[in-house]
Amino acid sequence: MEKKATVLDEAAIRRALTRISHEIIEKNKGVEDLVLVGIKTRGVPIADRLKKKIENIEGQSISGGEIDITLYRDDLENKSYEADPDVKDAHISADITHKKVVLVDDVLYTGRTVRAAMDALMDHGRPSQIQLAVLVDRGHRELPITANYVGKNIPTSQNEVVTVELAETDDRDEVIIYEK
Repeated sequence: MEKKATVLDEAAIRRALTRISHEIIEKNKGVEDLVLVGIKTRGVPIADRLKKKIENIEGQSISGGEIDITLYRDDLENKSYEADPDVKDAHISADITHKKVVLVDDVLYTGRTVRAAMDALMDHGRPSQIQLAVLVDRGHRELPITANYVGKNIPTSQNEVVTVELAETDDRDEVIIYEK
């Protein structure tokens, strides 16, 4: 793959997450009954960053967690795993029943990951609402799913790949478009 462009650098990612944090607070009229859940892998550090920003703004803690959607994917039989998939399930610091859950992911593309995450979430309780926050929305939806909070809309072609790199997983913060 050939690097085409860096579309978000460290400062732009920080600004986008700050804006999303304020939007979450505003839409939910505060943080009561709010739970942020990151979708593995890069949704988890993004959710952690949002959680810290929201707690700093509001001056109170909120619940958070992470969810692994591996066994909920509709393309599991198409993926090649050496043995059984490495499933880490969910680690959520609160009961999500009757709570407003914000699912957090890095890139929204076809919508299939989000659908799988909602299925996994429903196995852990029945939230009053599920909202979606993503750092990047690149379009090309295959399912009727849209994000409530978007850091940046990046229209892409099918032969482009959007890669999110975060300090927690990749030692730097940036969003890059590659040409296949």
